Amino acid sequence: MKNQEEKLAIDKLCKLVGMNKRTVRYYIQRGFVDRPEGTGKGAYYTRAQLQQLLSIRKWKDAGLSLERIQEILADEKDAYKPGKLVPLPPIKKQGSVEVWSHLYVDDGVELHIEPKRAGLSPDQFRNFSREVIKLYHTIKKEA
Repeated sequence: MKNQEEKLAIDKLCKLVGMNKRTVRYYIQRGFVDRPEGTGKGAYYTRAQLQQLLSIRKWKDAGLSLERIQEILADEKDAYKPGKLVPLPPIKKQGSVEVWSHLYVDDGVELHIEPKRAGLSPDQFRNFSREVIKLYHTIKKEA
């Protein structure tokens, strides 16, 4: 870690994600979340664990089962390894749930994207969104 501010105690982590310690420890035990750095009272969490827990929360709120969330998280870990970013295959089963991002560009201009299936990391998706909006305004000014 580069500095002390990036280290999170379990209490702070739990507060940020809106979960209790027992739930966080359960997700660690099941392999949903990476183990903390260090041991005992000196253990701390990083942004990586924070992001993992936020992903779990997002998928739980969308109504997915823990088994499906575990599959998604495993796919995310594989997809975001350096040099290994590939779009995930579409999963179309009856009753399956997909979470799509809705980008509002302007009145009458909206874009629906499933970033994982598009092969975009969260940072790439944010950059993509910014560039789409910039391009839209550039084209609109030319008209």
